[in-house]
Amino acid sequence: MLAQRLATAAIGIPIIIGLILLGGPVYDAVVALILIIASLEFCAMVAAEGGEPRPPWRPFPWQLLAPVGAIALVVLLPEAHDSATGPLAIVVAAALVAVMALRVPVRFSPAQLSVAAAIAYVGFLGAHLVVLRDLDDDGKWVFLPILATWATDTFAYAVGRLIGKTKIAPRISPGKTVEGTVAGLIGGLLSVVVIAEVLGLPMSLGEAVLLGAMLPAAAVLGDLAESHIKRGAGVKDTSELVPGHGGILDRLDSLLFTVPLVYYFAVWVVA
Repeated sequence: MLAQRLATAAIGIPIIIGLILLGGPVYDAVVALILIIASLEFCAMVAAEGGEPRPPWRPFPWQLLAPVGAIALVVLLPEAHDSATGPLAIVVAAALVAVMALRVPVRFSPAQLSVAAAIAYVGFLGAHLVVLRDLDDDGKWVFLPILATWATDTFAYAVGRLIGKTKIAPRISPGKTVEGTVAGLIGGLLSVVVIAEVLGLPMSLGEAVLLGAMLPAAAVLGDLAESHIKRGAGVKDTSELVPGHGGILDRLDSLLFTVPLVYYFAVWVVA
């Protein structure tokens, strides 16, 4: 498993860096493709029959509306963005956190409602990868949430494996510990400050610390929210498309919370 993870990272990280630096239509198209796959994974997961999820590459006809919605948001969000999208993103994220905190089982009746959930969760939040890239010419704002989210996860994983004993949410994510989570929050905060300074982002130290206090928490909540949905559906991973990591959605879960956070922080606080 570790060898697969390292091999996937060795291949994937240079590609991701290159795409962010390139930007433009190619970047937007890749983001759209990623969200298409993730939205199909989501629909397949929550529409699982008898605990066996339908493969995302064999969707029901009505599930195809989810990737169509995701594509539409990637295209339209940069043009249709206004003061309402920020509060809407907060509502979507808060609803997912509330469902997890209240231990509400994730069931969709009729199952077609999962399409609307996929569009709101994966399509809308994920499309912020495009508008965040549009904030500058070199992708620095996109690098910030991606690198800081990775750092948060790495600190949490390493410390959790070394000294973690107290489970933070055993029913949702048995591997997560209080010790690891605290390390992730602290390491994530420091990472935001350092990354913002190294990248030369136009933030004061106070703004970087404020964002650093929020981003790691958002990353943890995003991860736990998706884990809650998976546990409710009775699946371990959303698919097996990413060797050693699970599905595309499994890699996006934290970023679906941290990318919109960084975007609206940049627009509302820094700008």
